[in-house]
Amino acid sequence: MLYPNFLSPEKAQYIFNDLLTTTTWQQDTIRVYGKTHPQPRLTHLFANNNSPYSYSNITMQPTTFTPSLLELKQKVELLTTKKFTTCLANLYRDGQDSNGWHADNEKELGSQPIIASVSLGASRWFHLKHRSDKTLKHKIELTHGSLLLMQGNTQKHWLHQIPKTKKLVGKRINLTFRIIELNQ
Repeated sequence: MLYPNFLSPEKAQYIFNDLLTTTTWQQDTIRVYGKTHPQPRLTHLFANNNSPYSYSNITMQPTTFTPSLLELKQKVELLTTKKFTTCLANLYRDGQDSNGWHADNEKELGSQPIIASVSLGASRWFHLKHRSDKTLKHKIELTHGSLLLMQGNTQKHWLHQIPKTKKLVGKRINLTFRIIELNQ
């Protein structure tokens, strides 16, 4: 479900500027088809605990939520009635930064993970495709201050991506709030 005006433009810009300037962004390496490459975006992990988060053979150590991120987390929790433990932040520096086809289906997210994805900065296209019925595809424009909520069987039946674009686009921060189940 998409909430295109989840944040006011002013609030979205404040959080964007705050995270852009205060976050220690990192670029991990990923292994694709036996070759190691720099991940095509920068990331940072925030959490309310010290538990690492692993995906695509990358293990990230969290830092505590910043005050502005904690306020945003509470706003997301009010809407969703869920308590999020973790936020994986992604910084897309330009149109060449991307995230390939994947599902957020790591074991520690549970069998029906809920991902609350807040977009800040430049708009980017979000693509969805069904795992078995290749005719089922969707494109959603994620705009500044929008919230995309993925839940239920979304990660089981669908793949998603932020593709590269040749269009000139500015920086974008994507905040993916998650619930890490610590007893996995």
